[in-house]
Amino acid sequence: MDERLQIFQDKMEKSLANLNEEFAGIRAGRANPHVLDKLRVDYYGTPSPIQSVANVSVPEPRMIQIQPWEASMVKEIEKAILSSDLGINPTNDGKLIRLVFPELTEERRKELAKDIKKKGEGAKVAVRNIRRDAMDHFKKVGKAEDISEDEIKDLEDGIQKLTDQYVAQIDKAVDAKSDEILTV
Repeated sequence: MDERLQIFQDKMEKSLANLNEEFAGIRAGRANPHVLDKLRVDYYGTPSPIQSVANVSVPEPRMIQIQPWEASMVKEIEKAILSSDLGINPTNDGKLIRLVFPELTEERRKELAKDIKKKGEGAKVAVRNIRRDAMDHFKKVGKAEDISEDEIKDLEDGIQKLTDQYVAQIDKAVDAKSDEILTV
C-alpha cells in the first residue's frame, strides 16, 4: 500500500476502534465487565480504573462481582458506580460489590438499538471526513509536488476503496451489536 494512503488508513482504523470501544460499554442485559472500563475511582489521590484496584469477575450471566484488594476501596468503588450512567445500584457486603443486571425491556432494547445506529452513523461520518481530508491533501500535494493527474486519481481511488471497506466494517459492527441487543 502507498505510504501516502497509510496515514489516512490509520485514522480510519482509529475511528473503527473507537466505535468498538463505545459498543463494549453498551450493556445487553448480560453482565459485561467492559461497562466498567470508563469508570475511575480515587486511589490515593489518583483516578484509577476499577480493574486496577479490584478483581472483577462474572460469576453468573447477569452479575458482575467486584472484589477490591483493599477493604477501604469498597466505598470508593460504590460511589463511582452510583455517580456513573450505568443505571445499576450496587450491593455490597463490606468485602465485595455485586452489580445485578436487570432483564432489558423491549422498549429499552429498541432505544439501545437506535443509539447503536446513531454511534455507527457518527463513525461513518468520521471516516468520510477522513476521506475528504485525504482528497484535499492529495490535490494540494499534487499541485505543490508536481504529481501527475493519473497518480492523484489512483490515490483518490485508493482512498475511496479504503472508505468503502471501513464503512462496510462499521455496518457489520452495528448489525452485530444490534442483533446482540435485540436478542432476548
